[in-house]
Amino acid sequence: MADLTAFHQLSTTSDSYLAMTRQKRMYSGLTITLFVIAMIFGFRIVERRSAGGFMDGLPRVFDFPASLVSEAWEKRSNLPGYLVEFFPALVETINIAAVSTLLGAACGLLLSLVSTRGLAPLPRLIPVFRRIMDILRAFPEIVIALVLIFILGGGPVPAMIAIALHTAGALGKLFSEVAENADLKPVEGLQSVGANWWQRMLLGIIPQVAPNYLSYALMRFEINIRASAILGFVGAGGIGYELRNAMTFGTGRFDISAAIFILLFLTIVFFDQVSSYFRNKLVKGTQI
Repeated sequence: MADLTAFHQLSTTSDSYLAMTRQKRMYSGLTITLFVIAMIFGFRIVERRSAGGFMDGLPRVFDFPASLVSEAWEKRSNLPGYLVEFFPALVETINIAAVSTLLGAACGLLLSLVSTRGLAPLPRLIPVFRRIMDILRAFPEIVIALVLIFILGGGPVPAMIAIALHTAGALGKLFSEVAENADLKPVEGLQSVGANWWQRMLLGIIPQVAPNYLSYALMRFEINIRASAILGFVGAGGIGYELRNAMTFGTGRFDISAAIFILLFLTIVFFDQVSSYFRNKLVKGTQI
């Protein structure tokens, strides 16, 4: 009798699991179908509203890269000189990314501490600070930069502010998630001896989360290098501005564009390797 009861319970559990699996597959299939339909209709709308048809231009998609590589190879003797010439613009781009990362990380650190449950000095304002971070992340850097360029004029300052604001929202969210997993016992001990909120954060929380915070900040620095180069296309200075000028003239200056692409590629690879090494040393204590 006991065996029959156990078999019945096992059969019921198996049927429930199979039904749940079928339901999950049905929802997944429905979601994928809706996504494909949305993509098809979205593509058709864009196709109708674009200046040129996508399918008509598809055969010519490699014309520009082929022309750039061909002309750069013909004038390859000029590339070393261009690499030296545009290196200061690259340094300006890196400076924009570095300053933006420092400012954004500092603001993100503060926003994370005042928006983390169990740590915030004003718990009722946690939703307010979280929405502020959402707003900062919602607007792309290029949109903020365009507004600031209209107000402040062209140059690296609008790019720096735009990237710093977006970085503050992104890192604030990541820092807050890390802080939520911190051990609160040191904080409670400091509070028991009369430490104020700043002392509890600096002595009880920051030492625990510092490796993760630095890891996320280094990763964001890589992203900001790319962002600062892109913002150069809208007049924010740096090597992106030089690349836009070179590409605007088109044929005859493709060797300059190639040199700038090489500088950007080498820079991104270099900082990617350096930041990856330090991130692994900070978080895992090992080298990649």
